[in-house]
Amino acid sequence: MPIVDIITDPKALTMTVLAEFSAPVERLWRAYTSAEQLGRFWGPPGWPATFTKFDLNIGGTANYRMTGPDGESSCGYWEFVKIEEPKVLELLDGFSDEDGNPVQEMPSMRMRLEFEATVTGSKLTTISYFPSVEALEQLLAMGVVEGLRGAMGQLDAVLQDLREYAQGKGTRLEMLDEQRVRITRLVNGSRDLVWRAHTEPELIRKWMYGPDGWRMTDCQIDPRVGGKYRWAWEPENVADGDGFAFEGEFSVFETKSRMVASEQMVDTDYPATQNDTQFYEEQGVTLITTIIVYPDAATRDQVLATGMIDGMESSYARLEQKVLNS
Repeated sequence: MPIVDIITDPKALTMTVLAEFSAPVERLWRAYTSAEQLGRFWGPPGWPATFTKFDLNIGGTANYRMTGPDGESSCGYWEFVKIEEPKVLELLDGFSDEDGNPVQEMPSMRMRLEFEATVTGSKLTTISYFPSVEALEQLLAMGVVEGLRGAMGQLDAVLQDLREYAQGKGTRLEMLDEQRVRITRLVNGSRDLVWRAHTEPELIRKWMYGPDGWRMTDCQIDPRVGGKYRWAWEPENVADGDGFAFEGEFSVFETKSRMVASEQMVDTDYPATQNDTQFYEEQGVTLITTIIVYPDAATRDQVLATGMIDGMESSYARLEQKVLNS
């Protein structure tokens, strides 16, 4: 976790976040001054940000929208007041409506980001100045600290070259908390083709059937918000057991970028999960990131114990061999 400390000072009306990174300070600066790079980490897990405007000049503004897994959104704006590359970035930060207009009823703050080179990489000090104790307390109650920790936890992956970060490391599992896990897999192929392989039945059937010895018997998908899907599998040898099926509904569907859907095992009492899958391409490779939300830790552990990650790795390897490299 990059964050070293978070210090709130109600008397000074400030919150200070100290974070350290192994990347050079110039690389850290680029992450905070590129709309595409910011979109990969600014929102906490499950709430990725999309910057619709980014004018990096004194007096310029940036507008962004964070979209939650149920399709709900929260919008914000920045106004840049000081830019000293690559040392200081100072801005006004507040809530906005869908058109980018500030919401006066919500608290705003001034943020000063100080970038410093260190022996091992870089250090970032973020100082947020609040207009009142009430504004500070309101944002703390809204979970700003937890949101910062979640966002910063994604920054390491952004700062590294994508191939360096994930190539050859297979399907990786990360526990985010008692209910959520993050699963990542880098595949050699364009985001366009990887997206198609997740949304077109004729391509899905070529790779999404888990361990060898199984086959996909049903593949239905209605690729849109509110659309439903149904996937079913069975062993090629009936002596190996019974088949099973999953079905669900999409709550977010952003073409070539993100899909969020519920997932329920058919004809069982297993509780449904929520699967949030995002796609990011860099230099001809695509990172697939899936955040799964379980109802509780016990269900999470029970599902993971089935060998799910190994099954996903078999499928992703097949995706590369039979779809991306065919």
